[in-house]
Amino acid sequence: MTDLKPVRKPMSKKLRFDVFKRDAFTCQYCGGHPPSIVLEVDHIDPVANGGSNDIDNLVTACFNCNRGKAATSLTVIPQSLSAKAAEVAERESQVQGYHDVLEAKRDRLERQAWDVLDACGVDRTVGCSKDQFQSTKMFVEKLGFHEVLDAMEIASAAKGGIHRCFKYFCGVCWNKLRKQEGN
Repeated sequence: MTDLKPVRKPMSKKLRFDVFKRDAFTCQYCGGHPPSIVLEVDHIDPVANGGSNDIDNLVTACFNCNRGKAATSLTVIPQSLSAKAAEVAERESQVQGYHDVLEAKRDRLERQAWDVLDACGVDRTVGCSKDQFQSTKMFVEKLGFHEVLDAMEIASAAKGGIHRCFKYFCGVCWNKLRKQEGN
């Protein structure tokens, strides 16, 4: 099936003149007027969209404005610069808000990871390995602080030094994760 273009009906000179006269021989888009511009009659609802030659659907336009508008309906209004700026500002605000939430989550996970490691006897001034810290953070994120603290308390009760305590702690956490995934 082919798209048939609406047939443009000829417009009388009298109708053109009546439109120009009604619009004070001024382009209704840019405000230009003869002799610096050539006036044309533009369809508000474009012929391509089924617009008619009814005087209420016609407006005076200069050559450049009429070509610039083309078959675009006047209901399609380009976004103004201030509206674009407001939209960009809103997007930036949302991105910053999202960043703040992620930053707060990261800070909370790090704080809670250190609280769990304290229960094992890790000295914050000396610290622990990066892998131990990252593992603890991951367990806190996946299991929740209280479950992980409980696992560390179980591991700490077994005694045997910090390294052995941490290995036992990881085993307890992995078992909790497997159990959680099984439910």
